[in-house]
Amino acid sequence: MHSQLSPHRAHRVDLTGPYGPIAALRIAGAGPIALLVPGYTGSKEDFAPILDPIADAGFEVVAIDLPSQLDSPGPPDEASYLPAPLGLVVAEVAGKLAADGRPVVLLGHSYGGLIARRAVLAGAPVVGLTLLDTGPGELPVGGRRTVLDLAEPALRQYGVQAAYDALEMLNADTPRYQVMAPEQRAFLRRRFLCNTVSSLVGMGTGLRTEPDLVGDLARYLRSHRIGCLVACGADDDAWTPSSQRDMADRLEADFSMISGAAHSPAMENPADLLGTLLPTWKSWL
Repeated sequence: MHSQLSPHRAHRVDLTGPYGPIAALRIAGAGPIALLVPGYTGSKEDFAPILDPIADAGFEVVAIDLPSQLDSPGPPDEASYLPAPLGLVVAEVAGKLAADGRPVVLLGHSYGGLIARRAVLAGAPVVGLTLLDTGPGELPVGGRRTVLDLAEPALRQYGVQAAYDALEMLNADTPRYQVMAPEQRAFLRRRFLCNTVSSLVGMGTGLRTEPDLVGDLARYLRSHRIGCLVACGADDDAWTPSSQRDMADRLEADFSMISGAAHSPAMENPADLLGTLLPTWKSWL
C-alpha cells in the first residue's frame, strides 16, 4: 500500500525561500532536475512512492513543501497563498536549481498545478511542465468545492484544529480511512495542523477564483519551446478528466489518463504514472 510514509532514499533538506527555508526531499544527482510541487493541504511526502524511480531514471529529484506546509514557514497574509505569488516562490526555487545550467522539469499536482503554471508564466527556467490532476482555472462546482465553501467561515471562527476535527468526522466512515494505518493517520493529522488559517483560507480562495489562463500559457509554452504534459487519474473527482483532456488540447500538450487512480496517481498507481512521466520528460531533454 503506497502512502506518504512509503520508504525512499531522499534526504530532508532546506532550500532558500523568500519567507524562510523551503523544506524539500532531495535525491542529489548529476543529471537533469525534477522539481515536484504538491497541492492544497499537501506536502513533499505526497511524492514519496515516485522519488526513487525518478532518481533511478537519471534525474535529481526535489519535492518541496510550499510556504506554510508541514516543514516550511510562510507569511501571515492570505494573499500570499494565491497561485501568482506562490508561483514566484516556485520560479525562484527553479531558478536556483537551474543555476548550474542543468535542465529542470516542473510538475505541479492539483493546486500545485495552478502554481506551477504561474511559475512558468513568471519566467521559471524549465524545459517542461507537467500538470497533474489540475485544471484550466478554478475548481468546478462539486464536493471538493463545497468543502472549501464550508471550511472558510469555520476556519476563521474556530481555527485549524477545529477544521481538522470536522474533516476527520466526515472521513471516519469512508473505506479508505478505515483501512488507513495509524501511523499514516498521525502523519496526516500533524501535517494538516502545521497549516495556518491564513494559508488554508488563501489557498482555498485561489482554488475558487483562479482564472482560466490556458490561452496565455499555450502562447508562452510555444514561444519559449517548453514541453507540456497533462496527466490525471481516470477517476479524478476534482477537475474532470474530460476538462483536463480539453486543457491538453488547448495547450497542444501530451495527455495521459492513469487507470486505477483518482486525484492522487502518485499514491494510487505510481507505476503507470511513472510510465507516462519518465519517457515524456526524457523527450524534452
